[in-house]
Amino acid sequence: MPASARWEHFPHGADTGVRGLGASPAQAFEQAALALTAVITDLELVQPQQAVQISRVCPDREILLTEWLNALVYEMATRHMLFGRFRVSLDGPHLAGVAEGERVDAARHHPAVEVKGATLTQLEVARRPDGTWVAQCVVDV
Repeated sequence: MPASARWEHFPHGADTGVRGLGASPAQAFEQAALALTAVITDLELVQPQQAVQISRVCPDREILLTEWLNALVYEMATRHMLFGRFRVSLDGPHLAGVAEGERVDAARHHPAVEVKGATLTQLEVARRPDGTWVAQCVVDV
C-alpha cells in the first residue's frame, strides 16, 4: 500500500527540486504544488481565502506537471498571491486544478525566494514499485 501523500525538496545546485508523492498522479501533482509554495514561504502561513481555477491539456504527463507548476507560478506572480491548498483532477491529457490562497503579505509570509518556473531537469511522473506516485522537477529560483 502506498505511503501517505507528502511533499519534499531535493537539492540541485543553485536551484531547488520539488517532489510530490501520493496514491495517485493527481495527488502527487497536488503535493508537488505544495512543495513549490514551500520553496517560497511556510505553508502554515498561507490562508485559503481565494480560489483560482487552472486547466491545462497536454498528452505527456511529465510536461503536464511543468505546465501545472508554471501556471501556478504565473498566477502567483500576476495576482500577487501565495497558494497553500490544491485540488487536481486528471482525466487523460486534461488537468483541472484549483489553487487556494491569499495575497502576499511580506511582513507575515516572509517570502524567501521568487520561483521563476518549473524546468525539465529531473522531470519525472511515475509509479514506484511500492505503488506510490511521484511527480517531480527542478524549479528555477
